[in-house]
Amino acid sequence: MDIGKTIKAIREEKGLTQQQIAELISMHRSNYSRVETGERDLSIEAANKVARYFGMSLDELVNFDGKLPNEVTVEDKSLTEQVKLIQQLEPEEKQMVFKMIDTFLTKKNSKTSSTKISPPSKLMSGS
Repeated sequence: MDIGKTIKAIREEKGLTQQQIAELISMHRSNYSRVETGERDLSIEAANKVARYFGMSLDELVNFDGKLPNEVTVEDKSLTEQVKLIQQLEPEEKQMVFKMIDTFLTKKNSKTSSTKISPPSKLMSGS
């Protein structure tokens, strides 16, 4: 199965529209429709965005075996596993996570003192 047909199958299974995926990859819906029919190719960057949106790696999307991955929920993970999941995020996504944590900690500690966390450089670099 080519990647366009794979994306279409997953998109339909998840109840998503062509418009939603087209917006995700900054493509006009009519052009995206051609991706699904195999008339147009996707860039690696766009395919990677779609894969991440589906909770898959690019390799899993390209070599799709018909089984969607289980949804990742952070709540049922150990702290170490949660940190490993954060490490997989893009730098701007990591920054967003740390800003949210800062906000929650600031709210919680507003009566006593302001505690800010800085993203560990190891996490931010993805090493």
